[in-house]
Amino acid sequence: MDGGEPLSWDESVFRDESVFEADYVPETFRHRDEQLRGLQYALRPAVRGSRPLNAMVRGPPGTGKTTAVQKLFSELDGHSDVRAVRVNCQVDSTRYAVFSRIFEGIFEYEPPASGISFKSLFEQVADHLVAEEEVLVVCLDDVNYLFYEDEASDALYSLLRAHETHSGAKVGVVLVSSDLDLDAVEALDGRVQSVFRPEEVYFPAYDAPEIVDILEERVERGFRRDVLGPTALDRVAELAAETGDLRVGIDLLRRAGLNAELRGSTTVETEDVEDAYEKSKHVHLSRRLGELSASERALVRTIAAHDGERAGAVYEAFHEDTDLGYTRYSELVNKLERVGLIETAYTAVEGRGRSRELALAYDADAVLDRL
Repeated sequence: MDGGEPLSWDESVFRDESVFEADYVPETFRHRDEQLRGLQYALRPAVRGSRPLNAMVRGPPGTGKTTAVQKLFSELDGHSDVRAVRVNCQVDSTRYAVFSRIFEGIFEYEPPASGISFKSLFEQVADHLVAEEEVLVVCLDDVNYLFYEDEASDALYSLLRAHETHSGAKVGVVLVSSDLDLDAVEALDGRVQSVFRPEEVYFPAYDAPEIVDILEERVERGFRRDVLGPTALDRVAELAAETGDLRVGIDLLRRAGLNAELRGSTTVETEDVEDAYEKSKHVHLSRRLGELSASERALVRTIAAHDGERAGAVYEAFHEDTDLGYTRYSELVNKLERVGLIETAYTAVEGRGRSRELALAYDADAVLDRL
């Protein structure tokens, strides 16, 4: 059948394709026992009706941080007196948006899109917790995005001080960050630092044997028997280990399966993996570009056109395009550097001191394709 007719619509190499989705939570969660214990230690008081400890979860992308939180939150949800709400701060990156998501998690409908003040939103959430004697546990996932928008201190202040304005309100906060350059506690302002003493839980990058182990289980659950041999799996693991991101490996498995189907084959070969890698290695890139605002995208385009040039030249071109001023430009450059889309380097310029050069962290064509 290999290389011949396409598979018919109801033929597939997959047993359960959802196993390769980004938000799939595996039944057995391997190589993260210590981290789960750390989080359970912080959250256990909630089950007893007490205020949980706060936690700071850090680690590189694709190391199981979100999966760990989802797993524990689904267990907490089984307790009638606990509300566990996960907020994706890439999407909800202001204090108001964070509280809208919490409101929705508690009342199971969205607050009105306009006309309701933050104060009213906050009061309704806090009043409910006191009246129903419920404990609220909030995960601010990818909290680094709240810091980029300068909203983190305000959002945390409101959550951590809720018990002062509403006696009996019990709130615990789990912060999750993939930005290893960000010291979240240090970056908060003084009024928040004084009340935020989190348990630290670190998720290191998976090593190659751990990646193989986790991917093997996904293969078993997601593909039909004998679809993917050890050679192809080793290649997937090798490529995932290079990026240090398990998500690349999982995405790679799915795309390699689709490539095999396209060839009309019932087995996934190494060539399917190699073809898929061209797309999978840019999973991060596509995700990051998708989260940018219009002005951030405009700046990425400008930098792509002036790759490796001095910041001053980039600013002139950007200003001409967008009419935005230097302060905003500077903020945008810093944000793009923090999310890993661009790299900056200082070089000495004769007679002019030091000058900053801007370059894309990815191949310019790959970036422009995905914009």
